[in-house]
Amino acid sequence: MKFLDHLEEWLIAFLMAAATVIIFIAVVHRYASGLPIPWLQDELIQINTSWAQELCIYMFVWMAKFGAAYGVRTGIHVGVDVLINRMDTPWRNKFVVFGLLAGALFTGIVGTLGAEFVWEISQHSSTSEVMEVPMWIVYMAVPLGSYLMCFRFLQVAWAFIKTGELPKHDHAYVEGLDEEIKGEKV
Repeated sequence: MKFLDHLEEWLIAFLMAAATVIIFIAVVHRYASGLPIPWLQDELIQINTSWAQELCIYMFVWMAKFGAAYGVRTGIHVGVDVLINRMDTPWRNKFVVFGLLAGALFTGIVGTLGAEFVWEISQHSSTSEVMEVPMWIVYMAVPLGSYLMCFRFLQVAWAFIKTGELPKHDHAYVEGLDEEIKGEKV
């Protein structure tokens, strides 16, 4: 399970960092291409960065789908639970489990419909406009991210049934810091 957790985190971090770098380079390129320096303009105009915007859009879609699964796992996924938190504990627990299973069902359905869509589109030669990447690769984010989110809902539901606790995101927690502090004390 730790491998999947780390893979999820690394994928999100990589996509965020790569998109930031790509957008930065494209903006600097666009700005520098407009400078009235003839030799610089000639060189920069020959470099095509029209693919950067399309790639970043696709990267953000993948990041959002896997980020939603991360949010469910860590307890930072948006939820409206004011009414549920006011209920008596037995009723609250039933509604929490119902909500988690409903989330799993919904994301499982979205994942299945997404997989069917990806299968259908893979049977055609549909490609992206600028990069000419097969669109089924782009749309794979929907079934993969949705199935991962479904798994995370089931994982949280199982843990809640066993322990009665939901994951809570602690903004002050830094992963690995505990090991670092223990290492300094020794």
